[in-house]
This record gives sequence, C-alpha cells and structure tokens, in this order.
Amino acid sequence: MSSPTDEKGDALHFDEAHKLAGDEATRDMIRNAKVATDKEHQMSLLDGIRLYPKAIAWSILISTCICMEGYDVCLLSNFYAFPQFNAKYGVPDGKGSYQVPAPWQAGLSNGANVGEILGLFLNGIVSERFGYRYTVMACLIAVAAFTAIFFTAQSVVAIEVAEILCGIPWGVFQTLTITYASEVCPVALRGYLTTYVNFCWGLGQVIGIGVIKSMLGRTDQWAYRIPYGLQWMWPLPLFIGVLLAPESPWWLVRKGRMVEAKKALLRLTSVERETGFDADETLAMMKHTTQLEEKITEGATYWDCFKGSDLRRTEIVCMCWAMQNLAGNAFTGYSTYFLEQAGLATSKSYDFALGQYGINMAGVFGAWFLMSRGVGRRALYLYGLIGLCIILFCLGFLGLVPERHRDQGALATGSLMLVWALIYQCTVGTVCYSLVGELSTRRLSIKTVVLGRNLYNVVAIICSVLTPYMLNPTAWNWSNYTGFFWGGICFCCIIYTYFRVPEPQNRSFAELDLLFEKGVPARKFATTKVDVFDDAVSEGISEEGGEKEKGDV
Repeated sequence: MSSPTDEKGDALHFDEAHKLAGDEATRDMIRNAKVATDKEHQMSLLDGIRLYPKAIAWSILISTCICMEGYDVCLLSNFYAFPQFNAKYGVPDGKGSYQVPAPWQAGLSNGANVGEILGLFLNGIVSERFGYRYTVMACLIAVAAFTAIFFTAQSVVAIEVAEILCGIPWGVFQTLTITYASEVCPVALRGYLTTYVNFCWGLGQVIGIGVIKSMLGRTDQWAYRIPYGLQWMWPLPLFIGVLLAPESPWWLVRKGRMVEAKKALLRLTSVERETGFDADETLAMMKHTTQLEEKITEGATYWDCFKGSDLRRTEIVCMCWAMQNLAGNAFTGYSTYFLEQAGLATSKSYDFALGQYGINMAGVFGAWFLMSRGVGRRALYLYGLIGLCIILFCLGFLGLVPERHRDQGALATGSLMLVWALIYQCTVGTVCYSLVGELSTRRLSIKTVVLGRNLYNVVAIICSVLTPYMLNPTAWNWSNYTGFFWGGICFCCIIYTYFRVPEPQNRSFAELDLLFEKGVPARKFATTKVDVFDDAVSEGISEEGGEKEKGDV
C-alpha cells in the first residue's frame, strides 16, 4: 500500500498522516454537529413530536416516578388535619381533640428532606457511574421495601424512620427524571418534558388527597394505613417500564460508548425520510458539545461545579430551586391545616386542598400554553414571582378581618390560595424544572441539579421547622399573618431573578456553554448572538478533546 503524500509528493510520516486523518475526522464531526444544531433550531414543536414520539413516551414514564414523592408528601402534610391520624399519633390539645405537636410536625416533614439530601448526593455519584436506568430501578426496589415501615408504623418514631429512608430514593427521582427528560429530547421539546415533572407532582398529590377524603368516614386504624399501603401500587409497573427504556444517549457519549449511544438514539426517534433526521449528525452534535465542555470544565466532580463559569451556573440552579420554597410554596404545602386553623371545617379544607392540587396539574398545561406562545422561561419566572408576592400580602391582610366575619375571611383565604396555586403552577412551580434542566452543563448536569435540589431541601427543612410554629394554635398561631412573612421573602426573590436568572429558550447546550463562559449578563442572554462553530472554537476541539484557543461569542 502506498504511503500518504503531501501536495509536493513527499511521503508523510505515519504520525503526520494520522494527524491529517484525525483533523479530517474532526472537521466531519464539527460539520455534522453544525447541521444537527441547525436542524434543532429550525424544528417546530410538531416536528419534534413527530420525530421523537418514543422519547416523549419514555420521558413521561420515567418522570412518573415523581408521583410517588408527591403522593407521600401530600399524605403527611394533610394527615396533620386528619382526625384519625391525630388520634393515633397526636396528643390532647386541651379542646377535646388531638394534635401532632409542632416539634413532631417539623420533624416528620424534615425526615423526608434529610433522606432526600442523602439520596441526592448519592445520586450524583452513582448515576453518572452506572447510568440512569439502573439507578432508577434500584431506587424503585428500595421504595417498595421501605413502604412496609409506613404500613406497620405504631409510633411517630417509626414514621420518621420511614420518611428518612424513603427520602433517599425520592431524592434520586428528583434529579434523574429532569436530567433524563432534558437529554433524550431536542430543544423544541425540552421545556415541555422537563416541566412535565411538575405535573407528576400534582398527580401524586391529587391521588393522595382523594384517598384521604375517601377515608374520612372511617374511624379505625385503616383510615391512615390504607393510604400508606397504596404506595405499593407504583414500583412494579414503573420498574418494568424503566427496564425496557433506553439509556440516555448523552450519558453514553460521555462514556465514549458511541455504538450504544446510536442504538439508544434510534430507539428514541421515529426515523422517516420526511423528517430529515440523521443519527450520526445528532451524535456528532453530542460529541462536539461534550468536547467543548471538556475544554471549559476541568473535571466532573462536585468541586468542579464551583469553578469558573460553572460557579455561576450552580448558583442560579440552586437559587431557582430554593425560590420555589421561598416564594411561599412551603407555606401553602400546609394548606389543609392552615385553612382548618383559619376557620374552615375539615371536609371543606380538604375540598379546597383538592382544588389546589388539581390546579397544580392544570397549571402545567397553562405553562405549556404560555411557552408555546413564545413567552420565555425567565419572563414566566419573574412575573410569576410578582403575582405570588401580591397574593401573599393579600393573605396577610385577611388576618385583619374581624372575628365576627371569620367564616367569610376563611373562604376568601381559601379562594386566594387557589389563585396563588394557579399563578405558581403556571410560572415558578413549573418553569423551574425547565430552568434547572437547561442551565446546567451536560458534563456536570446531574451534580449541579443535585446541589440545587439539596439547597431546596435545606430551605424546605428550615421552612418545615418554622411553618408548623407559625400555624399551630398551640405555638405562635400567626394564621393569616404568615402571608406577610413569606410576601417579604418573595419580594427579595423578585430582585434576584431580575438580575441573575438568564433566558435559555431556543438555545442549544453548546450555545449556553459559551454564553456562560463569556460572562454574558442574564438580561442579555436572549439577544446575544452565538456561533459555537466559528474557527476559533472549532480549532480548539480535537478528537481527544485537547485544549487550544478558546472561542468567542
């Protein structure tokens, strides 16, 4: 076989020929990646649905794991207004009924948060090593086992243990569902499928409150044991579904398993001639983005989340999660108990709670409608916080209603909480899932989302300690005045969002990488033009991911 030659006809050395071949392969990869990126930018919502119907189905299936957490969290917070539960685990309140003491209310609510913190940190290591599917399946087995503790609990201590242990797999579901959804779908579908996770929260809550309402007529132990036992309906069908699901092609590309990544990608798409889809082009885009991130990011550890431009991304993701609770979500999570203390009968309190959780589901579709009309994630988050702040202050002022009009004030409070829930779910509650899934770099996506969700849990622990004291009539008994406290905190969140939260809509992951790398202000993300395939960037990416001159925005 003849040796490769240069333009002068001289024989090239083997290493020079290898370099030319490598350069040509790199150019092909970049060319294919650019084509795939352009196709994603031009892809409409309907095009994405037609090309990725299987990815949508698998993403919906795995996101449904969140229903389990929504269901249990709903049970616990609403059990505090459940007479049968209070009679078993509470103490006399001096008024002829029973109450779970405020310290135990805080402790039980925080048990799940503590377990989730452990599960989240564990997930950041395990899922990146073993893959998303195997991690989710192991957690489903754990949930099935730990549910037995709930079902047989004879004391609040046993429930506390169950909350902590179940919190570990729930923490895994909180991040993996979002990351999987963001990685298996194109830009056109990313916002919808990451926010679907919030729909699953609402679905679990609606089922939970419905089960509790159906048990109000019972006076025996099965009134609270049946709701806990029904948690066994989730793990088996979800385990079978996840077992059959494809792995994330992005994860496989990061592991260098390109053949398996292509097979997974083909299982996620419906390849038809009219779609113009080419799996090799899409894989090239994934590889190009991965190598670009290797240039920008030194490693893939938790510590790397706090280096360079990733520090800013980590901060924003953490705050987007935390602001869900700081905007009053932790307060409204006790809606049934709060409304009962405000003067509503127990049955009516549950009716309002059921309406609130139904809105939690419907609000996701409201957010989808607004996003389909071109409203950005940043705008939805910002204006949503403004609306929530106004409602919270209105709830506080209702505390000034005279005692003789207490019933009317309680009904007005319940109605405003439904309005609050609608605004929250159409904006902050839903869009947060899209922001955290898009703003983190792919290389550190799981760990960044883990850190963000853990800050959410830390804030939730603080809120879960404060809220029972605020609402419990045997403690601070603030009732409606609690709205003033959370309204002030929410106003601070508005200021932060305006200056720090950027707009990721219609941006590829590589474009977001460069926008953060160049320090573009949050308010200019939507208008700044980015070319991730210019010469400076392309020259800096080799087959080995070697570092050369950095590209410009």
